[in-house]
Amino acid sequence: MEIVVDDLSGPQIARFLDEHVQQMRSITPLESKHAMDLDALREPGITFWSVMDGNAVVGCGAIKRLEAGHAELKSMRTTTTRKRSGIASLLLEHIVTEATRMGFTRLSLETGADEFFLPARRLYEKFGFGPCEPFANYRPDPKSVFMTRTL
Repeated sequence: MEIVVDDLSGPQIARFLDEHVQQMRSITPLESKHAMDLDALREPGITFWSVMDGNAVVGCGAIKRLEAGHAELKSMRTTTTRKRSGIASLLLEHIVTEATRMGFTRLSLETGADEFFLPARRLYEKFGFGPCEPFANYRPDPKSVFMTRTL
Protein backbone atom coordinates (compact mmCIF):
# COMPACT_ATOMS: atom_id res chain seq x y z
CA MET A 1 0.00 0.00 0.00
CA GLU A 2 1.07 3.55 -0.69
CA ILE A 3 -0.23 6.87 0.66
CA VAL A 4 -0.13 9.62 -1.95
CA VAL A 5 -1.12 13.27 -2.11
CA ASP A 6 -4.08 13.24 -4.47
CA ASP A 7 -5.05 16.14 -6.75
CA LEU A 8 -8.61 14.73 -6.89
CA SER A 9 -8.66 14.69 -10.68
CA GLY A 10 -9.18 10.97 -11.28
CA PRO A 11 -12.53 9.22 -11.75
CA GLN A 12 -11.70 6.53 -9.19
CA ILE A 13 -11.30 8.97 -6.27
CA ALA A 14 -14.38 10.86 -7.47
CA ARG A 15 -16.44 7.65 -7.19
CA PHE A 16 -14.85 6.79 -3.84
CA LEU A 17 -15.73 10.20 -2.39
CA ASP A 18 -19.23 10.16 -3.88
CA GLU A 19 -19.85 6.84 -2.12
CA HIS A 20 -18.61 8.43 1.11
CA VAL A 21 -20.93 11.44 0.81
CA GLN A 22 -23.90 9.23 -0.12
CA GLN A 23 -23.23 6.94 2.85
CA MET A 24 -23.01 9.90 5.23
CA ARG A 25 -26.29 11.26 3.85
CA SER A 26 -27.97 7.90 4.47
CA ILE A 27 -26.80 7.81 8.11
CA THR A 28 -26.80 11.44 9.20
CA PRO A 29 -29.55 14.07 8.88
CA LEU A 30 -28.66 16.68 6.27
CA GLU A 31 -28.33 19.46 8.87
CA SER A 32 -25.72 17.36 10.73
CA LYS A 33 -23.75 16.11 7.71
CA HIS A 34 -20.30 17.66 7.41
CA ALA A 35 -18.68 15.39 4.79
CA MET A 36 -17.08 17.49 2.08
CA ASP A 37 -17.77 16.77 -1.58
CA LEU A 38 -15.11 16.69 -4.30
CA ASP A 39 -15.32 20.41 -5.14
CA ALA A 40 -15.05 21.44 -1.49
CA LEU A 41 -12.01 19.21 -1.01
CA ARG A 42 -10.26 21.02 -3.88
CA GLU A 43 -10.33 24.35 -2.05
CA PRO A 44 -7.05 26.00 -1.06
CA GLY A 45 -5.78 25.07 2.39
CA ILE A 46 -6.75 21.40 2.04
CA THR A 47 -4.27 18.57 1.59
CA PHE A 48 -5.84 15.28 0.52
CA TRP A 49 -4.29 11.81 0.63
CA SER A 50 -5.42 8.58 -1.00
CA VAL A 51 -4.34 5.15 0.18
CA MET A 52 -3.61 3.04 -2.88
CA ASP A 53 -3.35 -0.72 -3.03
CA GLY A 54 -2.04 -1.20 -6.52
CA ASN A 55 -4.45 0.80 -8.69
CA ALA A 56 -7.31 0.68 -6.19
CA VAL A 57 -8.22 3.45 -3.76
CA VAL A 58 -8.76 1.75 -0.40
CA GLY A 59 -8.78 4.79 1.89
CA CYS A 60 -8.56 8.54 2.06
CA GLY A 61 -8.19 11.45 4.43
CA ALA A 62 -7.45 15.16 4.42
CA ILE A 63 -6.54 18.10 6.57
CA LYS A 64 -8.01 21.54 6.24
CA ARG A 65 -6.11 24.54 7.55
CA LEU A 66 -8.33 26.46 9.97
CA GLU A 67 -5.88 29.05 11.28
CA ALA A 68 -2.19 29.30 12.08
CA GLY A 69 -1.27 26.16 13.99
CA HIS A 70 -4.73 24.55 13.81
CA ALA A 71 -6.03 22.10 11.20
CA GLU A 72 -9.09 19.91 10.90
CA LEU A 73 -9.05 16.24 9.96
CA LYS A 74 -11.55 15.65 7.13
CA SER A 75 -12.85 12.85 4.91
CA MET A 76 -11.33 9.85 6.68
CA ARG A 77 -12.71 6.76 4.97
CA THR A 78 -11.74 3.16 4.34
CA THR A 79 -13.43 1.10 1.66
CA THR A 80 -16.08 -1.20 3.14
CA THR A 81 -14.31 -4.38 2.08
CA ARG A 82 -11.10 -3.34 3.88
CA LYS A 83 -12.51 -2.06 7.20
CA ARG A 84 -10.56 -3.14 10.29
CA SER A 85 -7.52 -4.09 8.22
CA GLY A 86 -5.20 -1.36 9.55
CA ILE A 87 -5.65 1.11 6.69
CA ALA A 88 -7.24 3.80 8.87
CA SER A 89 -4.49 3.54 11.50
CA LEU A 90 -1.79 3.70 8.83
CA LEU A 91 -3.42 6.74 7.25
CA LEU A 92 -4.12 8.55 10.51
CA GLU A 93 -0.53 8.08 11.64
CA HIS A 94 0.61 9.52 8.29
CA ILE A 95 -1.73 12.51 8.55
CA VAL A 96 -0.66 13.32 12.12
CA THR A 97 3.00 13.15 11.04
CA GLU A 98 2.37 15.35 8.00
CA ALA A 99 0.31 17.87 9.99
CA THR A 100 3.18 18.17 12.45
CA ARG A 101 5.67 18.55 9.58
CA MET A 102 3.47 21.32 8.12
CA GLY A 103 3.75 23.24 11.40
CA PHE A 104 0.33 22.57 12.88
CA THR A 105 0.25 22.24 16.66
CA ARG A 106 -3.39 21.18 17.02
CA LEU A 107 -5.53 18.81 14.98
CA SER A 108 -9.31 18.68 15.52
CA LEU A 109 -12.15 16.70 14.00
CA GLU A 110 -15.91 16.25 13.92
CA THR A 111 -17.38 12.79 13.65
CA GLY A 112 -20.77 11.24 14.16
CA ALA A 113 -22.27 10.42 17.54
CA ASP A 114 -24.27 7.42 16.31
CA GLU A 115 -23.20 3.80 16.90
CA PHE A 116 -22.01 3.54 13.28
CA PHE A 117 -19.18 5.96 14.11
CA LEU A 118 -18.00 4.15 17.29
CA PRO A 119 -15.05 2.42 15.55
CA ALA A 120 -13.89 5.81 14.21
CA ARG A 121 -14.17 7.43 17.64
CA ARG A 122 -12.17 4.57 19.17
CA LEU A 123 -9.49 4.97 16.50
CA TYR A 124 -9.22 8.70 17.20
CA GLU A 125 -8.98 8.05 20.96
CA LYS A 126 -6.22 5.51 20.30
CA PHE A 127 -4.30 8.26 18.51
CA GLY A 128 -4.64 10.72 21.40
CA PHE A 129 -7.75 12.67 20.38
CA GLY A 130 -10.04 13.70 23.20
CA PRO A 131 -13.39 15.48 23.47
CA CYS A 132 -13.53 19.21 22.84
CA GLU A 133 -16.05 21.96 22.26
CA PRO A 134 -17.22 22.73 18.71
CA PHE A 135 -14.52 24.59 16.80
CA ALA A 136 -14.32 26.67 13.61
CA ASN A 137 -17.88 27.15 12.27
CA TYR A 138 -19.40 24.13 14.01
CA ARG A 139 -22.25 24.48 16.49
CA PRO A 140 -23.28 22.07 19.24
CA ASP A 141 -25.15 19.14 17.66
CA PRO A 142 -26.34 15.93 19.34
CA LYS A 143 -25.38 14.05 16.15
CA SER A 144 -21.75 15.28 16.32
CA VAL A 145 -18.76 14.47 18.49
CA PHE A 146 -15.88 16.97 18.47
CA MET A 147 -12.34 15.83 19.26
CA THR A 148 -8.89 17.41 19.29
CA ARG A 149 -5.28 16.66 20.08
CA THR A 150 -2.07 18.62 20.48
CA LEU A 151 0.70 17.75 18.05
